[in-house]
Amino acid sequence: MKPKIILPAIQVLLLIITAGCKKEMDPKIQNPTAAVTATEASLLPFHQSVVNLGVAGDFAILSKSGITDVYKSVVTGDIGSSPITGAAIHLTCAEVTGTIYTVNAAGPLPCRVTNATRLGTAVGDMQTAYTNAAGRLNPNFLNLGAGNIGGKTLTPGLYKWTSALTIPTDITISGGPDDVWIFQIAGTLNMSSAVRITLSGGAQARNIFWQASGAVTLGTTSHFEGTILGGTAINMLTGASINGIMLAQTAVTLEKNTVTKPRSVGVVTENTLVLTQ
Repeated sequence: MKPKIILPAIQVLLLIITAGCKKEMDPKIQNPTAAVTATEASLLPFHQSVVNLGVAGDFAILSKSGITDVYKSVVTGDIGSSPITGAAIHLTCAEVTGTIYTVNAAGPLPCRVTNATRLGTAVGDMQTAYTNAAGRLNPNFLNLGAGNIGGKTLTPGLYKWTSALTIPTDITISGGPDDVWIFQIAGTLNMSSAVRITLSGGAQARNIFWQASGAVTLGTTSHFEGTILGGTAINMLTGASINGIMLAQTAVTLEKNTVTKPRSVGVVTENTLVLTQ
């Protein structure tokens, strides 16, 4: 009777050893990142890299056709507009903690700095960043909430909406300090009055990117987080605030708003994330 018991045990032992060898040889277990295909990797939330803003990332507000303002707004960070004349920037020197860049001698005095070359580079980088964000493939979430994300908690990853997006009630962006969120919006982005975006789990505004092909409107006394890459205008209604960057292909309108550029912006060099102050 003993041989009948020993033989299965040996077979089981051989199976365990064989399975262990296969496990050690399996590249998906040895190196999970290298094992997945490009398509599989793009579906993983941690795979998204930050959008490289280039010189545009040095600005709190950058536009092509001006920055209007209803006094008094408070802007922390550099601002600029190009190719339109500096006269299209209506903020006063007292409203900006930073540098006001213009393409010519027009613009807010006495603080404005004329630097058409820097502005030209920044606008070019802004367009490149917009194209990069819009071109990310294989979204983790497609048309979430049918374009209404009020009340939702958004985890890291790539989100895509094929039409307009509305934020009628508070939302939370939850994730770690190195996680990245990219939101692709084929239409307008509208945030209702008094609505807030809250960050949790260590999520940082510098790693959040909203790419909208239509106009962006932040309602009265609302609060927004992240970089806005606007295909047209970005409009802040009375008392709205943003912890982030506004990059508009047309104009930015302010009405007694608070704009605070995050302390650092993400820049990608090869596969390394470099933080620039």
